[in-house]
Amino acid sequence: MNHDKRTVGILCALAAVLLLLGFLYQKKTAAGQGTEPVTAQGFKLNTIVTVTLYDSDDKALAEEALALCDQYEKLFSRTLSSSELYRLNQRNLPSSDGWYTLSDETADLIAAGLHYSALSQGAFDLTIEPVSSLWDFTSEEKTVPEASAIEAALPLVDYTQVSLSGNQIRFGSPGMGIDLGAVAKGYIADRIKDFLLENGVRSGIINLGGNVLCIGERPDGKPFKIGIQKPFADRSETLCTVDITDRSVVSSGIYERCFELDGQFYHHLLNPSTGYPYDNGLVSVTILSDSSADGDGLSTSCFALGLEKGLELINSLEDVEAIFVTEDYEIYYSDDFEDAVTLS
Repeated sequence: MNHDKRTVGILCALAAVLLLLGFLYQKKTAAGQGTEPVTAQGFKLNTIVTVTLYDSDDKALAEEALALCDQYEKLFSRTLSSSELYRLNQRNLPSSDGWYTLSDETADLIAAGLHYSALSQGAFDLTIEPVSSLWDFTSEEKTVPEASAIEAALPLVDYTQVSLSGNQIRFGSPGMGIDLGAVAKGYIADRIKDFLLENGVRSGIINLGGNVLCIGERPDGKPFKIGIQKPFADRSETLCTVDITDRSVVSSGIYERCFELDGQFYHHLLNPSTGYPYDNGLVSVTILSDSSADGDGLSTSCFALGLEKGLELINSLEDVEAIFVTEDYEIYYSDDFEDAVTLS
């Protein structure tokens, strides 16, 4: 298989590459406009979310876009006891003959999760919830689940045992559950973009803690510059940038939620076959796509597949580019990456 293999230089080796995503933007707009961008920011979805509008001075509109995160968290959160997904996993939704009724949004997102589960042949599996609920990568407590608990949960992980028909869902076994964390932020970013487009915005950036989605281009007609940053470093420490117009940049990596215990490193990207974090030689995968939901699903799926199969998947798709970073600090690009993307 032909790869365009690039060695990341001394800086990458020292920094241990990759990929928290941030965005870089010019505070001044095109000559003659001279206005500052309007920004709304808040802690949403367990991360810092920022909505920046370049062609509007409507602060309320930016705030309203930001508030959509709260609406979707009430649907998709795995841990919020009042959320629709939590109640589904607890079998506490309206049902008939074993079929549970979902909102349109939750049904759409589960459909996307099932699609990427199938596309990755189960390397990513949205029914990982019985296992992922045993792990806690957000608190200060560094604990590894008992091996017996993981072993008991693994038989419940099987996306093929989920049936989805319109807004109706059914599980093949009691105790199964769904975790939408790998696909939710991209879906939410796309919905925020839809909302802003409907309200006349044509230039902006939506940043959901590293899931970056651009609306159009800068008011001066130039692309946005999206920074790919060093791992475990300040968000201002940018390794390189890509020029993006009306596209999404999303990454999945071992740096996002992780801890070290007794000399062992643990991260949140769990292998559905073992119940433990993947150890496949990758540090991260970044996806450039038109849809942020696709970027989210593909970044997780490709990370789970590993370098060879992940590149094979990306190279089989149209209008999608990817960067894979390995633990020995080498970067691999998808076949058409350098033709499609300006990298600086």
